[in-house]
Amino acid sequence: MMIEMPPGWIIMAGALLIPLTRGLLRKGTMVALPILALAMIWTLPQGASLQAGFLEYTLSPLDFTPVGKLFATIFSLMVLVGGIFAMRTASTLELAAAFLYAGSAIGVTSSGDLISLFIYWELMAIGSTAVVWAGATEGAYKASMRYLFMHLFGGVILMAGIIWHIQTTGSTEFTVLGLQGPAQWLILIGFLVNAGAPPFSAWIADAYPEASPSGAVFLSAFTTKTAVFTLLIAFPGTGILIPIGCFMIFYGILYALLENDARRILAYSIVNQVGFMVVGIGIGSEMALNGAAAHAFAHIIYKGLLLMTAGAVLYQTGKRRCSDLGGLFHSMPFTTLYGIIGALAISSFPFTSGFVSKSMISSSAALEHITWVWFILAAASAGVFLHAGVKYPWFVFFQKDSGLRPAEPPKNMQVAMFIFAFLCIAIGVYPQPLYDLLPYPVAYEPYTADHLVTQFQLLLFAGLAFFLLLPMMKRTETISLDFDWFYRKPGATLVKFLLRSADESWQGIERSLKSSIKLAIKRSYDTEAGQPKGYFGKLWPTETMVVWVAVLLVGYLLVYYI
Repeated sequence: MMIEMPPGWIIMAGALLIPLTRGLLRKGTMVALPILALAMIWTLPQGASLQAGFLEYTLSPLDFTPVGKLFATIFSLMVLVGGIFAMRTASTLELAAAFLYAGSAIGVTSSGDLISLFIYWELMAIGSTAVVWAGATEGAYKASMRYLFMHLFGGVILMAGIIWHIQTTGSTEFTVLGLQGPAQWLILIGFLVNAGAPPFSAWIADAYPEASPSGAVFLSAFTTKTAVFTLLIAFPGTGILIPIGCFMIFYGILYALLENDARRILAYSIVNQVGFMVVGIGIGSEMALNGAAAHAFAHIIYKGLLLMTAGAVLYQTGKRRCSDLGGLFHSMPFTTLYGIIGALAISSFPFTSGFVSKSMISSSAALEHITWVWFILAAASAGVFLHAGVKYPWFVFFQKDSGLRPAEPPKNMQVAMFIFAFLCIAIGVYPQPLYDLLPYPVAYEPYTADHLVTQFQLLLFAGLAFFLLLPMMKRTETISLDFDWFYRKPGATLVKFLLRSADESWQGIERSLKSSIKLAIKRSYDTEAGQPKGYFGKLWPTETMVVWVAVLLVGYLLVYYI
């Protein structure tokens, strides 16, 4: 008899087991746990649930919906293939943190209540921060602290919204919420922070490229796509998501075109692709929601593949800037091939996974007669081909000959890249298994003459524009300022100033309190008792104790009465 438990717990167990194992035993653990989680996801009976009490509320950490099962499946697959890619090069800290991170993301997909979701949400923040930190460079440490700050900020907003929602409705159920009031707005904002929505999109390109070659692969899959999952469940058809998603799409394209760092190009591209999913959720029709879910599934695979190729190049050459690379196809032909396949998939090239998922979103915009959205998505598809479909593979593997002749990466990296490259093509050629996983019945045929002709024309002219404008596309040693400048520069200065001012103010208050208490004690003990004048006033620890007792008493009264 199978024990009914959240499959994410199996992956999270890896955070405890990996540090205790070495060699073949560790590798076996990294492969066995995600396979076991996948088996549990697909063998749990319909309606399986797990409930636990928390205060006066009932928690449901196991309550799969069809869309939750879809996301749990691809998350488990990502852990498996990402683990194969990382098993020979990643540190113990990174691997343990990645399994905690991934298991928490799977936990979100099985949550039936908002409290369980929030617990997993915060565990994700801890695990992902440790993955960035495991990059083991000064830049990685600083980026991890900024990353943690951003996600704690989003977590506080989400917690406030959840508490407010529970107080006003009395329900902890994680279901369609809609924008009924301020509580739901706060929950939406908390989800959008993790999705990389404006104005907090820059944390993705700030943190992900600072991780190790394998760490960036794990990071690309879970945080933003978990946010997409929560938006699918809680806010389908919320109109405000359409302009937010459109902004994300063009924001990602613009900054990716300006970028010189290969992994930052792909990080900005994550924002761009999540924007397509957010637009689909905002449209809210069954086809649009199916398209958003399918595109999230496909995106994890092809973006994982692209970051694997970029990670392999970084691992073999130690370089990540496009201006330092080029000509790698001479000595890394298989990595080049995998990079091209990933680039075609993200560009929605026919017979790749991106085509059979992204076209559902644009078709839904046409069917719902939202013409302006259809035109934006069509233009954005050309922009994606420019920055990820052509720019990334061209500047990294072709363009000028950099003189670098690195060998292919280790076999485990090649195996992981092969698996995802195969899936990119297999899903594109035969999408029905993916369609069968989607939350609503699918009556959609991607390979019509109209779709094929439109997409081939779009890609052809976008590619032609790239090569005609190639002199303008060449990267230079520049820095693109983003919104994160405000919390990296003036924000940091402001925080230091406030901390210093608070410290000085507290010291002043403490001195004043000590002086007042000392004077009171002196006056009290100057009389009948016959004690030496100022006896207790000279005992500094006594003054300090009295100060803190007074402060704690005031704090208690404030909490109690407010």
